Amino acid sequence: MDNWFRSKWFIRGLSLGFAILLYVFVSIEEADTANDSSIPFSVLFGGSSETKVIEDVPLGIRIDSEKYVVSGVPETVKITLEGPSSELTPTVEQQNFEMFVDLRDLKEGEHEVEIQYEGISDKLGVYVEPKTINVIIEERASNEFDVSVDFINEDKLPEGYEVSDYELNTDTVTITSSEEVIDRIAIVKVFVDLTGVTESIKNREIPVNVYDSQGNELGVIVEPATIVVSATIDNPSKKVPVSVATTGELPEGYTIKSMVPSVEEAEVFAITEILESLEEVKTEPIDLSELSESGTMKVGLALPERVQAPGVEEIEVEVVLEQTKSIDDVTIEVDNLGSGQSVSFIEPDDPQISISVTGNEQDVKELSAEDFRVFVDADGLDTGEHTVPITIEGPENVTYSANIKEVTIEIEES
Repeated sequence: MDNWFRSKWFIRGLSLGFAILLYVFVSIEEADTANDSSIPFSVLFGGSSETKVIEDVPLGIRIDSEKYVVSGVPETVKITLEGPSSELTPTVEQQNFEMFVDLRDLKEGEHEVEIQYEGISDKLGVYVEPKTINVIIEERASNEFDVSVDFINEDKLPEGYEVSDYELNTDTVTITSSEEVIDRIAIVKVFVDLTGVTESIKNREIPVNVYDSQGNELGVIVEPATIVVSATIDNPSKKVPVSVATTGELPEGYTIKSMVPSVEEAEVFAITEILESLEEVKTEPIDLSELSESGTMKVGLALPERVQAPGVEEIEVEVVLEQTKSIDDVTIEVDNLGSGQSVSFIEPDDPQISISVTGNEQDVKELSAEDFRVFVDADGLDTGEHTVPITIEGPENVTYSANIKEVTIEIEES
């Protein structure tokens, strides 16, 4: 061994070994001080190593949470691990480590702090992104706020459905943050999305949202963080009269005696706001210009927008038309003319008149002069000129009148 120490190559090799060890220890010390990474496995032990990246690692905060609140701390960080597979694989799979910022020794105000970790093997290199963050520490403040409900996408409910009532398991929440943030709170509400809802909502848990007066969401602590909402979804209805709508004009000589729908009232469904102003529903218009006879026709309902009448796609309407018809050349007869007397017409000089007949179109359309008898009564009249009223006899189911009411006749001895 004395020969070894006398050898200059041995001394040089020993010096090199001490130099390497010194470099390793200095590197370890610097790594512990910085606390942002460990010495790579390849530096400490030589050989190959693997690298894994873990995204969205939760970042904790160590602080007296009863006294202070912190802003500026991201929810997650990204870390890169490097080292032997035997250490790297279980660390990545189990993730039994913690990333945090330790603020316990800091006072109120703004601070730049390093992200630290615990539970990662010293044999792994650790690289954190971001390495440092800026945080603001403020004194903790709390206040109670009322919670409102905002039902969104009501237009996506089935046609005619609406929220008729709702209830919350609590009307208020306690919000904790800094005094400055508490003073900025303007809106505290839960949003209930009605997209695709067809039944009442029962005990749905909804997160509480907090905003300032500009609509900016505020990062605060809310207790409770969720509200349980129940809402009744209804399809309101009411019964309203059905009226018959028309368009155009009837052909000349026709009038409407009646238009009676087979359904006098219909049950319609719509939201309450629409139903309150809805007094009746009309049929699709019937074109009068196309009517020339009485009968029954089917027409649909002309429902207003957002109003439904399930099961009433169309109804029957009984239409009764009245027709006014002129029957010409009806001869005036003379009754009870005395024996040996004859008669002649002076005014008018033609013993034929016209009769205007009005009645149900079906009753009127086939009538003719043969269905009427027009006469004057000459009973007890002496010879000479006489003005006498005319009498008309005809069917009982129609009304009629002559174009004149009386005639002047002259009675002579035969």
